[in-house]
Amino acid sequence: MTLQEIGKNAKAAEPSLRILNTSLKDRVLQIAAENLVKRREELLKANEEDLKRARANGMAPGMIDRLALSEERIEGMAEGLKQIASLQDPIGEVLSMKQRPNGLLIGKKRVPLGVVGIIYESRPNVTADAFGLCFKTGNAVILKGGSDAISSNIAIAKILRASLKEAGVTEDAIQLIEDTSRETAAAFMKLNEYVDVLIPRGGAGLIKAVVNNSTIPVIETGTGNCHIYVDETADLTMAVNIIFNAKTQRISVCNACESLVVHEKILDELLPLLKKKLQEKQVELRGDEAVCKISSDVIPATEEDWGKEYLDYILSIRTVSSLDEAIEHINRYNTGHSEAIITENYDHAQRFLNEIDAAAVYVNASTRFTDGFEFGFGAEIGISTQKLHARGPMGLEALTSTKYIIYGNGQVRP
Repeated sequence: MTLQEIGKNAKAAEPSLRILNTSLKDRVLQIAAENLVKRREELLKANEEDLKRARANGMAPGMIDRLALSEERIEGMAEGLKQIASLQDPIGEVLSMKQRPNGLLIGKKRVPLGVVGIIYESRPNVTADAFGLCFKTGNAVILKGGSDAISSNIAIAKILRASLKEAGVTEDAIQLIEDTSRETAAAFMKLNEYVDVLIPRGGAGLIKAVVNNSTIPVIETGTGNCHIYVDETADLTMAVNIIFNAKTQRISVCNACESLVVHEKILDELLPLLKKKLQEKQVELRGDEAVCKISSDVIPATEEDWGKEYLDYILSIRTVSSLDEAIEHINRYNTGHSEAIITENYDHAQRFLNEIDAAAVYVNASTRFTDGFEFGFGAEIGISTQKLHARGPMGLEALTSTKYIIYGNGQVRP
């Protein structure tokens, strides 16, 4: 099927999706969740094809982790769809209604965006998450995954389309572009005749390519050079536990901690405790001069390290002499994703929350919580690091627009 045909199909499907009632949408999501679990062997077999290619091509362990499906992850995909079904439907919600002096009632209500295009890499769970969120909000979705996950994506999309058919809803609510070439991706970015918004989800290269080349409006999701600042008043046991979780719980994700900023007054005490804990996962440390003086086996950090999203068992450590210096460093090198402070000082916590420029800012908690599922959205379409329309984990409301509705009783403009 050509891109033009896919675009026409999505545009044709969108009007019927826009007016689906909530109960039918939720029924489709429940059916899809059940079918993903029922047909898990089919999904695992397809995923193994992708994993074999990835290993043969020498893919890094962190990227293989992104690609891999398991029974637990399939259950997670299904649970995400069930959670979306349980959430309030935002479509049709009237946000305001005011009466003008001339008697006109002017209101605003939520409506679907229309046709949503998503270009993404690796993670096959995105196929199910994107469908669930777009379908609940009355949008048609066109998906363009990467070549590394193509077998998994085809299998998931096949199950989702079958679930739509089972419920009597157009299968073209979701379409997967199976051609994984760069030429097709470039052509997709210019399909503005049919696609209302394009969302890239992946590495910095993909996101930059979409932002620079798309003729479709783009919601930019970002890479995650996430920092944790350990303040001079921090509880060090808490700090070590949070850093260990944020760095090692899953290294391949954009909300993993990549860089540590430490107040110089507690560096001597913190570093031995942290090294001992991180050695459990063989985490490589790259530090500034002060860090290297304390520990000879720390690799000297370069300027590149401060802005690096490693997606690996590597952590950079920068020493600062004040909260001001910490905030300045983080705002210079972060990617607008997730930043955290470990502190017992309320004023320092409030300053960090107010002055750090990022989509999610934490006090005494791991950055790993920046996630649609953890935020109660059921799933997410991505983590938006831009500032227009949507920012942070993109749940249902981020996939809606608004329109004005006006009630009159014969008014004409003088």
